[in-house]
Amino acid sequence: MSGRTDSDTQDGIRTDATEVHDTDDMPRPGAASPGAASPGADDPGADNPDAEDPHGDDPEDDEYAGGDARRARWTAAGTGALLTLAGLAAALLRLTGSAPALVPAAYALGAAVCGLAALLGSRGRTRRALWLLIAGVMVMAVGDQSD
Repeated sequence: MSGRTDSDTQDGIRTDATEVHDTDDMPRPGAASPGAASPGADDPGADNPDAEDPHGDDPEDDEYAGGDARRARWTAAGTGALLTLAGLAAALLRLTGSAPALVPAAYALGAAVCGLAALLGSRGRTRRALWLLIAGVMVMAVGDQSD
Protein backbone atom coordinates (compact mmCIF):
# COMPACT_ATOMS: atom_id res chain seq x y z
CA MET A 1 0.00 0.00 0.00
CA SER A 2 1.57 3.22 -1.12
CA GLY A 3 -0.81 5.62 0.59
CA ARG A 4 -1.71 7.35 -2.68
CA THR A 5 -5.44 7.55 -3.23
CA ASP A 6 -5.40 8.27 -6.94
CA SER A 7 -3.05 9.42 -9.65
CA ASP A 8 -4.96 12.45 -10.89
CA THR A 9 -4.39 14.97 -8.13
CA GLN A 10 -5.12 18.62 -8.64
CA ASP A 11 -2.32 20.97 -9.64
CA GLY A 12 -2.67 22.97 -6.42
CA ILE A 13 -1.99 19.88 -4.34
CA ARG A 14 1.06 18.60 -6.20
CA THR A 15 4.45 19.71 -4.96
CA ASP A 16 6.99 21.48 -7.10
CA ALA A 17 9.33 18.50 -6.84
CA THR A 18 6.89 16.13 -8.50
CA GLU A 19 6.05 18.65 -11.23
CA VAL A 20 9.73 19.13 -12.04
CA HIS A 21 10.34 15.40 -12.32
CA ASP A 22 7.31 14.72 -14.52
CA THR A 23 9.33 15.46 -17.67
CA ASP A 24 11.67 12.91 -19.17
CA ASP A 25 14.52 15.34 -19.88
CA MET A 26 15.08 16.12 -16.20
CA PRO A 27 17.26 13.78 -14.11
CA ARG A 28 15.54 11.70 -11.45
CA PRO A 29 16.33 12.31 -7.76
CA GLY A 30 19.39 10.37 -6.69
CA ALA A 31 20.48 9.66 -10.27
CA ALA A 32 23.92 10.95 -11.10
CA SER A 33 24.17 13.12 -14.18
CA PRO A 34 26.93 12.32 -16.70
CA GLY A 35 30.24 13.79 -15.62
CA ALA A 36 29.06 14.41 -12.07
CA ALA A 37 31.08 13.38 -9.06
CA SER A 38 30.09 10.37 -7.04
CA PRO A 39 27.19 10.84 -4.61
CA GLY A 40 28.34 12.34 -1.37
CA ALA A 41 31.61 13.68 -2.76
CA ASP A 42 30.54 17.28 -2.15
CA ASP A 43 28.68 16.41 1.04
CA PRO A 44 31.03 16.45 4.04
CA GLY A 45 28.46 14.69 6.20
CA ALA A 46 27.88 11.78 3.80
CA ASP A 47 30.13 9.43 5.76
CA ASN A 48 29.16 10.82 9.16
CA PRO A 49 25.88 9.35 10.41
CA ASP A 50 25.70 11.97 13.18
CA ALA A 51 25.69 14.86 10.70
CA GLU A 52 22.51 16.86 10.27
CA ASP A 53 20.23 15.29 7.68
CA PRO A 54 19.47 17.75 4.85
CA HIS A 55 16.08 16.12 4.22
CA GLY A 56 14.82 16.92 7.71
CA ASP A 57 14.59 13.32 8.90
CA ASP A 58 15.50 13.02 12.54
CA PRO A 59 17.71 9.98 13.32
CA GLU A 60 15.86 9.60 16.63
CA ASP A 61 12.62 8.97 14.70
CA ASP A 62 14.14 5.78 13.29
CA GLU A 63 14.94 4.66 16.83
CA TYR A 64 11.30 4.99 17.88
CA ALA A 65 9.95 3.52 14.64
CA GLY A 66 11.19 0.05 15.56
CA GLY A 67 9.62 0.24 19.00
CA ASP A 68 6.31 1.44 17.58
CA ALA A 69 6.23 -1.38 15.03
CA ARG A 70 7.07 -3.95 17.69
CA ARG A 71 4.34 -2.59 19.95
CA ALA A 72 1.81 -2.71 17.10
CA ARG A 73 2.71 -6.34 16.34
CA TRP A 74 2.37 -7.37 20.00
CA THR A 75 -0.93 -5.50 20.32
CA ALA A 76 -2.40 -7.07 17.19
CA ALA A 77 -1.22 -10.56 18.13
CA GLY A 78 -2.37 -10.27 21.75
CA THR A 79 -5.77 -8.83 20.89
CA GLY A 80 -6.30 -11.48 18.22
CA ALA A 81 -5.37 -14.27 20.60
CA LEU A 82 -7.64 -12.88 23.33
CA LEU A 83 -10.61 -12.52 20.98
CA THR A 84 -9.95 -16.01 19.58
CA LEU A 85 -10.10 -17.53 23.05
CA ALA A 86 -13.22 -15.52 23.93
CA GLY A 87 -14.94 -16.60 20.71
CA LEU A 88 -14.09 -20.26 21.24
CA ALA A 89 -15.30 -20.14 24.84
CA ALA A 90 -18.56 -18.49 23.75
CA ALA A 91 -19.00 -21.09 20.98
CA LEU A 92 -18.55 -23.93 23.47
CA LEU A 93 -20.96 -22.36 25.95
CA ARG A 94 -23.60 -21.77 23.27
CA LEU A 95 -23.09 -25.27 21.88
CA THR A 96 -24.06 -26.85 25.20
CA GLY A 97 -27.15 -24.63 25.52
CA SER A 98 -30.39 -24.53 23.58
CA ALA A 99 -29.23 -21.95 21.03
CA PRO A 100 -29.66 -22.58 17.31
CA ALA A 101 -26.67 -24.15 15.55
CA LEU A 102 -25.95 -20.87 13.74
CA VAL A 103 -24.93 -19.13 16.98
CA PRO A 104 -21.98 -21.36 18.00
CA ALA A 105 -20.95 -21.60 14.34
CA ALA A 106 -20.82 -17.80 14.12
CA TYR A 107 -18.74 -17.59 17.29
CA ALA A 108 -16.38 -20.27 16.00
CA LEU A 109 -16.05 -18.56 12.59
CA GLY A 110 -15.40 -15.20 14.26
CA ALA A 111 -12.80 -16.84 16.49
CA ALA A 112 -11.10 -18.35 13.43
CA VAL A 113 -10.97 -14.94 11.74
CA CYS A 114 -9.52 -13.39 14.92
CA GLY A 115 -6.96 -16.21 15.06
CA LEU A 116 -5.91 -15.38 11.50
CA ALA A 117 -5.65 -11.74 12.54
CA ALA A 118 -3.38 -12.70 15.43
CA LEU A 119 -1.14 -14.62 13.04
CA LEU A 120 -0.97 -11.73 10.57
CA GLY A 121 -0.38 -9.25 13.38
CA SER A 122 2.55 -11.23 14.70
CA ARG A 123 4.10 -11.19 11.21
CA GLY A 124 3.84 -7.41 10.92
CA ARG A 125 0.65 -7.11 8.86
CA THR A 126 -1.02 -4.96 11.48
CA ARG A 127 -3.42 -3.07 9.21
CA ARG A 128 -4.85 -6.25 7.78
CA ALA A 129 -4.96 -7.74 11.27
CA LEU A 130 -6.97 -4.78 12.51
CA TRP A 131 -9.55 -5.20 9.76
CA LEU A 132 -9.75 -8.93 10.36
CA LEU A 133 -10.27 -8.34 14.09
CA ILE A 134 -13.14 -5.99 13.28
CA ALA A 135 -14.65 -8.51 10.85
CA GLY A 136 -14.29 -11.36 13.36
CA VAL A 137 -16.01 -9.44 16.13
CA MET A 138 -18.77 -8.42 13.72
CA VAL A 139 -19.35 -12.06 12.76
CA MET A 140 -19.61 -12.95 16.45
CA ALA A 141 -22.02 -10.09 17.07
CA VAL A 142 -24.26 -11.10 14.15
CA GLY A 143 -24.29 -14.67 15.48
CA ASP A 144 -25.20 -13.41 18.93
CA GLN A 145 -28.05 -11.33 17.51
CA SER A 146 -29.54 -14.37 15.78
CA ASP A 147 -30.07 -16.02 19.18
